[in-house]
Amino acid sequence: MDHYRRIKRELALKGKIIDFYKDTIIVDDEKEVVFDFIEHKGASAMIPVDKDGRILMVRQYRNAIDRYTLEIPAGGKNPGEDNLACAIRECEEETGYRPHNVKHLIDVHTTVAFSNELIKIYYSTDLTPSKQNLDEDEFMDVKRCTMDELVSMIYSGEITDAKTIAGLLAYKEKIEQAK
Repeated sequence: MDHYRRIKRELALKGKIIDFYKDTIIVDDEKEVVFDFIEHKGASAMIPVDKDGRILMVRQYRNAIDRYTLEIPAGGKNPGEDNLACAIRECEEETGYRPHNVKHLIDVHTTVAFSNELIKIYYSTDLTPSKQNLDEDEFMDVKRCTMDELVSMIYSGEITDAKTIAGLLAYKEKIEQAK
């Protein structure tokens, strides 16, 4: 039996990458409640692995948590862009390396309690040097890390970004299964 039924969605704020809505929901056909809903345009991420097996990570400032983070390269889709093209573009822009022979790894809904954001995560072990091409508000350092270093940073709490944790642990499982 379905307990929830949306009866209204009202746009409260239109943003650059997200739109904020107020959803009116009927619970058990009797009680009316309002939920916040954030609509996201979609995003992709890449796990770029160099010829030495090190993963290229980006260190960047995140305003929402007021600190620098270490993440896999990622970003939002441009209008009309598919997820694979987005992942390749973002990786090249953020790391200065263009991935080839890209494979899909995992999909992650980042915050199901209030957003539909879905990040499709890919990986590539075939990289060619290119040029970093950051947006005017982006400042990123690229770090090369071993999987062991990254797993240690996840469990120590140094890496807390959901897409990065999910992507790295899924990639670790994939390479361990391939052995």
